[in-house]
Amino acid sequence: MQYQEFGKTGVKVSRLGFGAMRLPATDPDFAVELVNEAIKLGINYLDTALYYLDGQSETLVGRALKGQRDKVILSTKNPIEDASGANWRKRLETSLAKLDTDYIDFYHMWAINWDIYVNRIAAKHGPLEEARKAKEEGLIRHISFSFHDKPENLIKLIDTGNFETMLVQYNLLDRSNEQAIAYAKQKGLGVAVMGPVGGGRLGAPSKEISCLIPGGTKSSAEMALRFVLSNPNVDVALSGMSTREMLVENMKIASLKKPLREEEKRLLEQILEEKKKLAELYCTGCGYCMPCPRGVDIPANFTSMNYLKVYGLKDTAKEGYQKLAAEKKAAASCIQCYQCEAKCPQKIKVVAQLEEVVKDLA
Repeated sequence: MQYQEFGKTGVKVSRLGFGAMRLPATDPDFAVELVNEAIKLGINYLDTALYYLDGQSETLVGRALKGQRDKVILSTKNPIEDASGANWRKRLETSLAKLDTDYIDFYHMWAINWDIYVNRIAAKHGPLEEARKAKEEGLIRHISFSFHDKPENLIKLIDTGNFETMLVQYNLLDRSNEQAIAYAKQKGLGVAVMGPVGGGRLGAPSKEISCLIPGGTKSSAEMALRFVLSNPNVDVALSGMSTREMLVENMKIASLKKPLREEEKRLLEQILEEKKKLAELYCTGCGYCMPCPRGVDIPANFTSMNYLKVYGLKDTAKEGYQKLAAEKKAAASCIQCYQCEAKCPQKIKVVAQLEEVVKDLA
């Protein structure tokens, strides 16, 4: 296992972190055993959250920590449900009890955006004030956040100076936070990445993805994880592991001193740029075509098509389309009114491409 300094926190983290969101909760004994095995193999960063697995995740992680709390860097999350510091404190105390621990190493304001920060976290007598008190008391050691918002707002959160580490989405399919990740590293924040295999999307077999570098990789999941770990601004990549096979495969990748050689990185960068341009032939995601009078989510339909045409992720593409169909937002609802084409700044033949989506994915 390779380890890296976690920003300016003074902590060294394993490059691979164990995300406890996908533990096999139906077999709690095996779940605890799997976490223990990960710790023995050298993973020292465990990430969970108050509501993962219907509230069971923290309890399972707590069981695994018994007798070896000092071997583990523990991360969990507090949902910012309101602007009350008192309520934030109650949720912290609940997590401490479920984890059966006296302290949490990295405690996250969970899934925040800029609006939540301004109106709840930074409010008078709010979560930020309470977090500072909890840190003084030794209940938490570092104040962190996990993020779901626009990259420009990620920069704003970094610039508040109130956080020591962050947890953000980053993978082969979603590189929107790449510049902000580099900025965070420059500012001294520890950077943890969630979704390195795209929430499972990159775990599906794909010849196009597994062959992105000369010689290829064993699987698209391996390629995805190697890509994330090759970014020098990423300290730890979280993987939600539910089987021994996943743990062993990911451990092998995280044990490589150089997940990608320099020439492989350069070639991969060129190929990804080409794929980005190819994806934009379907849609740039600007949203000017919306709203559709029939409720079709045009950019989302084209995203599913890109998974198929650009990345070879057939199952992921079809699952995405089925979800849109269930929400009555799928391309099949198009009535060919052509309002979208009149608004598209790229002059894309939207209607024809929606027909192609239906043909390939419906």
